[in-house]
Amino acid sequence: METPMDKTMPLHEAIQLYVKNGSHISIGGFTLTRNPMAAVYEIIRQNIRDLHLYAHSNGAGLDELIGAGCISKLEIAYAGIGKAAPTCIRFARAVQNKEILCEDYSNYMMSLRFMAGAMGVPFLPTLSGFGSDILTRWGFSESLRESDPKIVNKKLVVIDNPFGNWAEAEKVLLVPAINPDVTLIHVQKADSMGTCRIQGLTFADIEQAKASRNVIVTCEELVEKENLRQNPDLNQIPFLHVSAVCHVPMGAYPTAVYGYYDYDSQYLKKVGRAAKTEEAFKTYQDTYIYGVKNHSEFLNLIGKDRLRAIAADPETGYSVNMKRD
Repeated sequence: METPMDKTMPLHEAIQLYVKNGSHISIGGFTLTRNPMAAVYEIIRQNIRDLHLYAHSNGAGLDELIGAGCISKLEIAYAGIGKAAPTCIRFARAVQNKEILCEDYSNYMMSLRFMAGAMGVPFLPTLSGFGSDILTRWGFSESLRESDPKIVNKKLVVIDNPFGNWAEAEKVLLVPAINPDVTLIHVQKADSMGTCRIQGLTFADIEQAKASRNVIVTCEELVEKENLRQNPDLNQIPFLHVSAVCHVPMGAYPTAVYGYYDYDSQYLKKVGRAAKTEEAFKTYQDTYIYGVKNHSEFLNLIGKDRLRAIAADPETGYSVNMKRD
């Protein structure tokens, strides 16, 4: 019998191996929760460019990548960082200034697109979107679609309902599947083979992982396989979908990980203020991203006192004392 593959590796090696200039990537998490921030920072440090990013509803990770100039094309439903930036600031400016190409969908549409990719089908039908200008406003030109085979040839397609006037739906909308080159997610527990356990809301992470050609997982705890074989129904991502496992405690900071730590409202507000000007944002990234070698050094820069202040309460799973205003 073959020995099960050990997929553990340092994060900088995983990023170097799987994320290239021009890659189509997706990142997991949701606005303030479980963004794969250590992986995002590593992409920025390695100066990887011209990325095509797919995001369901992301926040800090997306805005950092856009602010660093790593993203050239984006397909997204929503980008925000809570009260720190209800709409991500670098994202909004990049779209308004035409620094990136952006094509938008609804949250439900993006969920269906990742689900289609996970199912191995080219599209899924929905009634979501009718009555909105999502149907008529396309962000990618026909020539761009023709030049890149990874970009679908149509944003979406409206067809006659093939089953007649069922539920008074004369038309249905087809949304195309997403199959990224690599997906980056952060989880609470993983083993060396890549089996993953997420506690709390999973958002679109499971579908993103199953839709992707490669998956880089960062985890709070790297556990023995036997640990995850207990209550295996709590494991959402099988090892066969995962390419690399990187043990990075607090790898989602400054966003939250249920049961481990909350989002850092003070830090995110500081980033939000810096994001308003080019000079301030450059100074911020030079200090907190380029100025350190890895996520461990970044956390040392934040300081143990601040990290203790956002530690999760064991009963609620989040920090009960943190001021969120």
